[in-house]
Amino acid sequence: MRTRRTNLPALLSAALLTLLGAAKHDWGIGPFARPTDAPVITPNKASLFADPISNTPVHWESLHTFNPAAVVRDNKIFVLYRAEDDTGEMKIGDHTSRLGLASSIDGVTFTRQPTPVFYPARDTQQTREWPGGVEDPRIVEDEHGAYVLTYTQWNKTTYSIGLATSPDLQHWTKHGPIFLGAAKGKYDTLKYKSGGIVTRLQADRLIAAKIDGKYWMYWGEGAIHLATSSDLIHWTPVEDAAGNPIEVLTRRPGHFDSGFPETGPPPLLTDDGIVVLYNGKNDPDRGDPALGPNAYAAGEALFDSRHPERLIDRADAPALKPERPYEKTGQYVAGTTFAEGLVRFHNKWFLYYGCADSTVGVVTAP
Repeated sequence: MRTRRTNLPALLSAALLTLLGAAKHDWGIGPFARPTDAPVITPNKASLFADPISNTPVHWESLHTFNPAAVVRDNKIFVLYRAEDDTGEMKIGDHTSRLGLASSIDGVTFTRQPTPVFYPARDTQQTREWPGGVEDPRIVEDEHGAYVLTYTQWNKTTYSIGLATSPDLQHWTKHGPIFLGAAKGKYDTLKYKSGGIVTRLQADRLIAAKIDGKYWMYWGEGAIHLATSSDLIHWTPVEDAAGNPIEVLTRRPGHFDSGFPETGPPPLLTDDGIVVLYNGKNDPDRGDPALGPNAYAAGEALFDSRHPERLIDRADAPALKPERPYEKTGQYVAGTTFAEGLVRFHNKWFLYYGCADSTVGVVTAP
């Protein structure tokens, strides 16, 4: 009887490659599922707010409610969502945005406050925030229990990442643009947005994390960059040898992020590295044909926890993409699942996202 010789080293190598392939993206937070097949926060045309700049009542959340931040407090999930009023022209970016606050005991059914908690006012930031407003928040908690908010300041001419702090999510202190005065003022006129501060998980709280004695932020649209801070308020971009902000994540032809990547919710420091959830825009000509031109989907990337600029891995497919009608119809007609709020609550991950720049959705992962 002839026996077949087995190439044991080859078999072992093949098995190892199979295992590595299966485990390639085990560092990710998903897979995500929709706990409800509907938005969780939608516009309310009846809500009125006495605007402190125009001195008139405005329907502050009548057109769109989207792009949310999220945090766990007092055994509830709190969501800060961008709300657009019915002023200005009927086009993207031409209304005034304010931030509303809603809370939930299950992460799906929300009770919202009747007036916004964060908005343009007659303060030191008025010229940067009026008439466009305050947009697209991300929020983290510091080690003392206070909250740090990054958001887009938009005056319909220029924009920047603004920063504010609060002890209770109700009362806020604005600190202005995060890069103002950094590197002897070289970034004072830069247009930039989307800042996510690196966090670590402590029970059900995502706390701003220090790496090598500093806080870190992934920021930017078009390419994702890095910045550091010693106090969570004043930030300095990490530069390359030529003095330019380093690019740690860029576009990929043929993928959902072929147009460009943009920072998503605050990244998470894990045993595997720093998990960065980000939003990718699909290029109409060089993108993923299954996704649709200019659609936004959310992806995941892994960076070295000791060297936050070093990319370890990047998922090929999006973790969340527009699939439901409410994610494909709205003021952004190409479709959007724009992730900005990530929390851990009752042993689940809840990821909150904007649906077509019109409503707030949620997905969960175990």
